Amino acid sequence: MNDPKPVFTAEDVEILERETPFQGFFRVERLTLRHRHYQGGWGAPVKRELFVRPPAAAVLPYDPVRGEILLVEQFRVGALEWRDTPWCLELVAGLADKDGEPVADLVRREALEEAGVEIGAMRRVAHYMPSPGGSNERLQVFVGQADLSGAGGIHGVADEGEDIRVVVQPVSAIESLLQSGRVDNAASLITLQWLLLNREALDREWRR
Repeated sequence: MNDPKPVFTAEDVEILERETPFQGFFRVERLTLRHRHYQGGWGAPVKRELFVRPPAAAVLPYDPVRGEILLVEQFRVGALEWRDTPWCLELVAGLADKDGEPVADLVRREALEEAGVEIGAMRRVAHYMPSPGGSNERLQVFVGQADLSGAGGIHGVADEGEDIRVVVQPVSAIESLLQSGRVDNAASLITLQWLLLNREALDREWRR
C-alpha cells in the first residue's frame, strides 16, 4: 500500500511572480510558480489564477430537546445558471473578516444576524478546503446547540443586502432533504450527514 504521508511541503514550491489583476470584495491573484516533481527535479514554470477569500465558518443550529434543525435560504449568485432556483438552502455562515475575532464568536454573531437565534455549546464537524484547485478558501463547520422554539421569519443585515428566510425542520427530514437535492452545497451536506451519524452521542452530551 502507498504511504499517504505527503512527499513534499510548501518549501518545494517557488513563486516566481505574483500579480493582482482584480481587487474587489474578493481578490484574484495570478501566480507564476514552479514546484518539484515526483520523479525528481523541478517542473517548468506554470501560471495559476487564485481566488483569494478570507477564512469562513458555518454552523447548523440544532435543538436537541425539540429534535429540530435550522437552515437558512438566500439568493446565491453562483447558483444562478446551474439549477432551477438560485435560492439555496444552507447553513448559517460568514467570513472571518474582523481581525482577531475568534471563530466561535463569528458563528454566534452570524446566527443572530441571519436567523435570530443564540448558539450555546458547539461541536466542530470539519475544517476543509472547498476547492483548492483554484481558491485558498478554508471553511470550518459546526453543529451548535440552540433553542428553536421561536425560530423563523426573515433576517439579515440590510446594509449588506441580505434577505434571509429561516427554515426549521425536524431531524427526521434530513434524509429526504439530502435525497431531494435541495441541499447541495458542501458545508451543509457534510454537517447534516455528520449529525445523522452522531446525533445520539450529541444528545446524551447536551441533554444531560
